[in-house]
Amino acid sequence: MTELSREIGEVWFRLFDHRPFLKGEIKFMLKEFEEKRGDREVENLFNVIESLTDIKDTQIDRIVKSSAALPVLGEKLGQTLQLSNQVEKDYLEIQKDFEKKRAERKLKRDQEWTQFIDDMNFKCQRIDNTFEEKEEELKDLYADLNHKLNIADK
Repeated sequence: MTELSREIGEVWFRLFDHRPFLKGEIKFMLKEFEEKRGDREVENLFNVIESLTDIKDTQIDRIVKSSAALPVLGEKLGQTLQLSNQVEKDYLEIQKDFEKKRAERKLKRDQEWTQFIDDMNFKCQRIDNTFEEKEEELKDLYADLNHKLNIADK
């Protein structure tokens, strides 16, 4: 029984004890950072600190001097915003007028088209009537000629 419990314990440690794996990964990471990268990270940090102190010492005065123009810039931006709002308003009015004129022109075109169709129908009807009249005249003429020919034959 003790042999069985010891074997079960060994199986449990092999399955669930991750300490040997983690130790290997930790050693690999330390080796990666310490040996391969060396002092590059520290040098990069010192370069950043040096750049920041240089900016702090030399650029702050220039920024303070240039910030004096900010109120004027804000005022000009406000004027620009007002002008752009006015342009937008004018554009919307022009667009409304254009849409209104376009609708009027479409209505006029529709009326002209209807008038054109009515005129064409009237002309076609007139032509049909004229054709029917001519047809009747020719029928009468040929009937009369036929009648005269039949009388002449007898």
